[in-house]
This record gives sequence, C-alpha cells and structure tokens, in this order.
Amino acid sequence: MSAPCKHTVVRIVSRDEDAEYVECQACGEIFDSIEYEDMEREEKAAAEAALERDADV
Repeated sequence: MSAPCKHTVVRIVSRDEDAEYVECQACGEIFDSIEYEDMEREEKAAAEAALERDADV
C-alpha cells in the first residue's frame, strides 16, 4: 500500500460565489479549498506535536 498523497501542488479548477475547488496535481483528487486549508493545519499541528515529543525525549 502506498503512502497517502499530501496534496502539495494544487490548482484551482472551479470558483463561484460561495466556494473554490482545487485539484491535486499529483493524485487528481478534487476538493473544496477550505478542506485543503484544514488538511494543511492538521498536518502542521501533527508535525509540531511530533517535534515537541522528540524534544522531551
């Protein structure tokens, strides 16, 4: 099983008054840009938590 895509390169594919949709250039997944921002925040928080854990060791 391969690692999940981190969606590091995206492009806007659709935009309207209420939403903006982006497509991952690596895997082709399309999602709301707000979801993308949430994913980035979660990944950053997880990385920071891992650094803090490692610093405590």
